[in-house]
Amino acid sequence: MKKIFVLTGEPSGDKLASKVVSKLQQNYSDIEYLSVGGSHLNRHGVKSIYDLKEITYIGFTSVFFNILKIRNKINITVKKIIEFNPDILLSVDSPDFTLRVAEKVKKINPKIKTIHYVAPQVWVWRRGRVKKFKKFLDHILLLFNFEKKYFDKENIKNTFVGHPLLENKENTKTDLPNLINNDKKTISLFAGSRTSETNILLPILLDFIKLMNAKFNQYYFIFHATDQNKDLIKDELKKKKFNNVEVISDESIKFQILSKSIFAVAKSGTVSLEICNLKVPSIIIYKMNVINFLIVKFLVKVKFANIINIINQKEIIPELIQNECNAKEIFRSVVYFLKNPELMNKQINDVSNTLNQIKSKTSSSAEASAVVLNYLDV
Repeated sequence: MKKIFVLTGEPSGDKLASKVVSKLQQNYSDIEYLSVGGSHLNRHGVKSIYDLKEITYIGFTSVFFNILKIRNKINITVKKIIEFNPDILLSVDSPDFTLRVAEKVKKINPKIKTIHYVAPQVWVWRRGRVKKFKKFLDHILLLFNFEKKYFDKENIKNTFVGHPLLENKENTKTDLPNLINNDKKTISLFAGSRTSETNILLPILLDFIKLMNAKFNQYYFIFHATDQNKDLIKDELKKKKFNNVEVISDESIKFQILSKSIFAVAKSGTVSLEICNLKVPSIIIYKMNVINFLIVKFLVKVKFANIINIINQKEIIPELIQNECNAKEIFRSVVYFLKNPELMNKQINDVSNTLNQIKSKTSSSAEASAVVLNYLDV
């Protein structure tokens, strides 16, 4: 039996990895899996060697203060992978963790093929990393076709697979009478998948809702949460006693809610592409502590945070970052769009044109699984 170890470092990577595993299971059943993963991989019967929460850190300062824990987890993970002795180590995103593990595994057992899904954003910062990847990665799977030039230059095998969030989904209809009120218009809110992000953005978004409720009565707000942070959001909502706010974590319901939303306010990240793909107008928000922000500002080589804006080299989707990420600015931006439907339509059209450039011919998970199966020689 062939073996694959799936290595993720946060909920979004767990979600991406599960899509590839799902395709692999459809096409070839005789594979044994083990992982560092979360609820998404678990739903496909893939056991994790420890709880994903144990390694989900964000920001330079939190990594610094947890450096000994992270090193310990890296060593434990490497040991478990070597014991499992997989044919393939499929690492997904979270490069500061997953690629450190992959590098150590390759040194100990060069026979294990290493495939990394979601290229590190070398076009944003630390381009010199590419030369290092060449030493321990057999193949890298790219979400965006413009990334190829960085890896072709170093003769690293790579394949453009497109972004999984742009795949066509089956919209399973579910009766949602308690979540969707026809008398009210739904605005979807995303406070981040990591607890540290939610802790910063949730208070800001709750203040934004308070401002909206003071001026309007026709809007309903739904937080899209991960299993890890849903209780945190629910606890804070109880204190506010809003009667037009709900929290959802069920993936099948999330898609349906988002597709019926008239607007979205989202933390900068991959979820923005899912919002764009459903033709929902949006704005992007993000905030971190001052030290992390100054470090990022010094190192980052691109002007924008959102991939749509980066590709177009101009702001298609408004970004409220750091000091601008506050309840009043979010309120002003959202209200401005809601009062000007033509601006929302223009954003949707501009975004749709951009997405056509970064969609794969089939699906990202199908393309990625085909590369993995090729290395398994099946």
